Amino acid sequence: MSSGAQLPKEESKLNSPLQNRVPVPAVPETFPSTFWCPDLVSTRDLGPQGVQAVLHLAELMKSRPSVFQRSMAGKQMVMFFEKPSLRTRLTFEAGMTSLGGTAMFVDQSQSRLDARETLSDIAHNLERWVDVIVLRTFAQETIEGMARFASVPIINALSDLEHPCQALADYFTLQERFGDLRKITLAYVGDGNNVAHSLILTCACLGSSIRIATPKGYAPNAQIVADARKIAKQTGAQIELLNDPRAAVGGADAVYTDAWASMGQEHEAAQRTEIFQSYQVNRQLMTEAAPHAAFMHCLPAHRGEEVTDVVMDSDNSVIFEQAENRLHVQKSILYLLLGGAVRLPVRSAHA
Repeated sequence: MSSGAQLPKEESKLNSPLQNRVPVPAVPETFPSTFWCPDLVSTRDLGPQGVQAVLHLAELMKSRPSVFQRSMAGKQMVMFFEKPSLRTRLTFEAGMTSLGGTAMFVDQSQSRLDARETLSDIAHNLERWVDVIVLRTFAQETIEGMARFASVPIINALSDLEHPCQALADYFTLQERFGDLRKITLAYVGDGNNVAHSLILTCACLGSSIRIATPKGYAPNAQIVADARKIAKQTGAQIELLNDPRAAVGGADAVYTDAWASMGQEHEAAQRTEIFQSYQVNRQLMTEAAPHAAFMHCLPAHRGEEVTDVVMDSDNSVIFEQAENRLHVQKSILYLLLGGAVRLPVRSAHA
């Protein structure tokens, strides 16, 4: 599925209580087995309603995991990773297993996914064996190609362009900490990379506010920004692109950074270290943010480079909450894409 494409929304009855948070009826409802988004190639595939649905279901799954223990029984998930992984691999594996399904891992770090045969041939094999395909690749085009050829759902577990699962977990973490996401501002400082792209798109879908500060020449992808601003016109989100890290962080509710050189850019590390020095998140920069500001990082972090130990290990750091929430958000994504058949519990103030 190409970025932004969706099935007609009228084909889905995606539980209006989950979208609009109206009171849940006394009798539990069955979560719908049809979701309008067949793949998660890009956050743009979800749109505002889909992002809200993922976060709401993640909240339910985190608070009542036992309810969903058999919801993926008989379902098979395969993961193909061209890049190393700790959090992404283990949270997908643990998530699928905790839902009663089976997870399989194929290490593609020694060769690209389509090195031995075409994506089309791979897709038409996989769709006959498994129920969902999770890809962590260098090129976004690989994920888009697999989604185009395969008849089963495809999940983007990271590409050079986007990291949608990470950003969804990040905003879920912010929602847990601050509540109404429309009332907070996230400041991202560093490289305008895949994580920045997904944060921008997720922010746009949620009607939140984000400031991105990057050195000149390292700004986020122009098409991603344009698409996010188009969504923001519907949701009221605020998106600012800056070059001054202090201006971005000023008064922010959360400060986020990522590695200056992403996987595959190691040959640029020395040059980037020199260019990004003034973008380090340290104690001095954090004083520009609101006193309650959370520090965020998708990990792994290069301590002493993009962030100092003092900030990483501070009481305001939520880096491990972000990592934990990868599990709950990805369980939610799997459930929505695969059409789990669990009856949702009645929501209660005493739950």
